[in-house]
Amino acid sequence: MKLPLSWLRDFVAVPADWDARELARRLTAAGLEIEGITGAAGAFSGVVVGRIVSAERHPQADKLKVCQVVTDGAGAAGGGSTTALQIVCGAPNARAGLVSALARVGALLPNDVKISAAVLRGVTSLGMLCSARELGLGDAADGILELPDDAPLGTDLRSYLDLDDPILEVNVTPNRGDAMSVLGVARDVAALAGSALLTPARLRASAGGNAAGAVAQAANGAACPVTLQPLAGAPRLLAQVLSGLDNTRVTPLWLRERLRRAGLRSISPVVDVTNYVMLELGQPMHAYDRARLSGGLAARSARAGERLRLLDGSEIELDAGALVIADAQCAVGLAGVMGGERTAISAGSTDIVLEAAWFLPAAIAGRARRYGLQTDASQRFERGVDWRGQERALALAIRLLLAIAGGQAGAVTIAELPDELPRIAPVRLRNRQLQRLLGVEVAAQEVEQRLRALGMDVHAERADGGHGAWSVTAPSWRFDIQIEPDLIEEVVRIGGLDAIEERPPTMAVVPRMLASAEVDEQVVMRTLAARGYQEVITYGFVDPALQSQLFSLQAGAAPPAIELANPIAADLAVMRTSLLPGLIGVARENLRRQQQRVRVFEIANRFIVDPAAKDTGGVREQKMLAALALGSRLPEQWSSPEIPEDFYDVRGDLSALFALGGGLAEFALEPVAAAYLHPGRGARIVRNGSPVGLVGELHPSLVSAFELTYAPLLFEFDYSAAFRANLAQFHEVSRFPQIRRDISFTVPVDVAFATLSERVSVAAGSLLKQLSAFDLYQGKGVEVGRKSIALGLILQDLSRTLTDDEADRVVQAVLQDLGSNLDARIRE
Repeated sequence: MKLPLSWLRDFVAVPADWDARELARRLTAAGLEIEGITGAAGAFSGVVVGRIVSAERHPQADKLKVCQVVTDGAGAAGGGSTTALQIVCGAPNARAGLVSALARVGALLPNDVKISAAVLRGVTSLGMLCSARELGLGDAADGILELPDDAPLGTDLRSYLDLDDPILEVNVTPNRGDAMSVLGVARDVAALAGSALLTPARLRASAGGNAAGAVAQAANGAACPVTLQPLAGAPRLLAQVLSGLDNTRVTPLWLRERLRRAGLRSISPVVDVTNYVMLELGQPMHAYDRARLSGGLAARSARAGERLRLLDGSEIELDAGALVIADAQCAVGLAGVMGGERTAISAGSTDIVLEAAWFLPAAIAGRARRYGLQTDASQRFERGVDWRGQERALALAIRLLLAIAGGQAGAVTIAELPDELPRIAPVRLRNRQLQRLLGVEVAAQEVEQRLRALGMDVHAERADGGHGAWSVTAPSWRFDIQIEPDLIEEVVRIGGLDAIEERPPTMAVVPRMLASAEVDEQVVMRTLAARGYQEVITYGFVDPALQSQLFSLQAGAAPPAIELANPIAADLAVMRTSLLPGLIGVARENLRRQQQRVRVFEIANRFIVDPAAKDTGGVREQKMLAALALGSRLPEQWSSPEIPEDFYDVRGDLSALFALGGGLAEFALEPVAAAYLHPGRGARIVRNGSPVGLVGELHPSLVSAFELTYAPLLFEFDYSAAFRANLAQFHEVSRFPQIRRDISFTVPVDVAFATLSERVSVAAGSLLKQLSAFDLYQGKGVEVGRKSIALGLILQDLSRTLTDDEADRVVQAVLQDLGSNLDARIRE
């Protein structure tokens, strides 16, 4: 949300020693993060307020005018001023008497445009009359800027329009819907500064929530009937008719400027005023063309299959139960989100109906995103607006429209469902609990002052064990105050966290016993970091299209995903069934930023649909470790060529991890045809015969689909199963020498080393202490379909020295077993 400082000063006297940066610091410390500070306009200089005293047609060009422009009062009154400048202008609205922006010779405009004297079709022009676009003040370029008639001539335009006004970019957290307005932020500033909240003159007529006072002169005008459907989500709705207005008039410059600085463009008086009221008071409003309405307004639930064409031209099919605003015929708007096209305001609208409502946040939350929409109104309604603020907002809108577009206001129609309006229950705040959580003592008077400064009703209760307590009732605009910690948070944020003295903790520190049955997570992370990986944290919800695409190359491979009822975005709509979509997303973002070498990992839960998990609603969480390696094996350096990461590099990383639990020999890799892995370059990770995960290279079609530079290597496995540690056990070290025997033979190419190792261990028995493969060959001299492998067997006994005959018998037993079980043939 963009907040001009000048607009904020209408509601609160910001201390003189608080410049924009200091104010931003204090607001950020109070929970309203200021993401940036910008100016109200780009840099330009040499532009002043001037009045056109004459505008004659150019003798050589029909579309040009020769204007005489003065910059002092005497010249404007015909007193013979010498400040008149001749300006050639092509704007259609250039006319005698118009006050506009004059860029004199030497002026510097945005984009480094320097104004100099010029001759246009034989006529000298000593400057330029500027449009809003040329000054960076808007998009309008069809005419020069029109300033009020009473603008002081000769005044620097930046000074007159306060174009050095700082604009604060406020990041409002979802729980603070009350802060999505100038008034809402002003309340916090007033509390922080210890000053009173001001009421601008434009709001004084509606002070105390009396809308009738603003339009008492027209209380007998036409009214708009309103009906509310119980339990639909709209307990309060106000409507008022404004007849005979002129929506073709130009919105005043001051209001257009405020909208522009807040990030909105001027459209028409009716739209501009409703937007202005929303930004200033936080109350979204909507205007309907009365001539297009059939009867009055009704807030009701949509009917199954009901359709609605919205203001943006899109047509949606409404869900049964969706809250809509309707007339006697059909729905005319998606309540709290966007109005319908049929009753839209146009330049020719003369009679309108203004609507200001309060909708239950639960009735609006997620509704806009469900239809692919995101509007300023929906952001406010789903967070909660002041349920008592509709009268004041309607009164302000009517006052502004009467002043800008004229017309006559009708009576206010107020429809309510009292039983469905919020019931604000007092929250008890204990001084003892306040001190315990903050670690400091805050004076009772200071606590009451801070809470009352935020509009809360505070009553001291009888002493609670000698410590005192308060009963606090939150104002109608604070939906986030529900429990005692909410009040404690308010006390500390207004007082300032930096005002709390740092103290060492007084609680006892008890060392935690590490379960010997599982490898410590910190050790796992340090091991991966030492091997060049960086930890990342990704969302638990992912893009359904990406997740489905990753697992759908093989029929039936995509596991069912849990859909979110209220996703924050369309590409974060399901819970992850794997950590890999998040890591692939990280890789894509890094590649887009020219980071060609990526090694990342994450330890987190995945979410699996499991009907057996009845206690958790059919959802089971499983802790996983996943990693991705992409790019070169080593960082760029002069002493080593760039070699892409391959399967064996990642296998080495896995071996380092599995060795942490002392059970590396229990793990094996078996070939597997996984949906998302490259055929022939993927494997199942097995521990003691039970699968725990997968490792391999991403499938080529997915590499192309995800626009990756290289094929990344991936692995993902069950954390608990993989890092179940073996307890350390003592083994006697033999005092007798080892005997080594080497054997070479051929086997079919599809025989894995793990299978060979298993058969050798069985045949050699307890005498085998170590087995290694020191040679592997395929090619000339080895028949097709087979491979040659050489094994080294280390034999040793704990009680005696082995003889050569005993070693030879072991080798013969191994060769016989391999020959009969794996078709091994001795290579001569």
